[in-house]
Amino acid sequence: QVQLVESGGGLVQAGGSLRLSCAASGRTFSSSAMGWFRQAPGKEREFVAAINWNGGSTYYADSVKGRFTISRDNDKNTVYLQMNILKPEDTAVYYCAARQSRVIVTTTTRYAFWGQGTQVTVSS
Repeated sequence: QVQLVESGGGLVQAGGSLRLSCAASGRTFSSSAMGWFRQAPGKEREFVAAINWNGGSTYYADSVKGRFTISRDNDKNTVYLQMNILKPEDTAVYYCAARQSRVIVTTTTRYAFWGQGTQVTVSS
């Protein structure tokens, strides 16, 4: 199995930037597609970004396309989410997730492992 721990969340003003990190442990990380999801209070968890097993392919939700960048370093067992030009509507708890597959998918039910989440708050 894979254990995931997110970090890097915080409070920023609109237009600012944050970089989230997800540290993974377990044997399957380097062969797993990874995703970032977010959930605001009272809302369903939604897809943000995903990356395949070796970082060669990425996919983004329309709401963050052009502003967020997902990347990974398999030697460090870490996946990142660089968030630029942040907007108040980006405010949410952000979760890192891992699949038991190398292929990108955008639905929460296709991810087997989840971190505890890290809070991102963007003020206006």
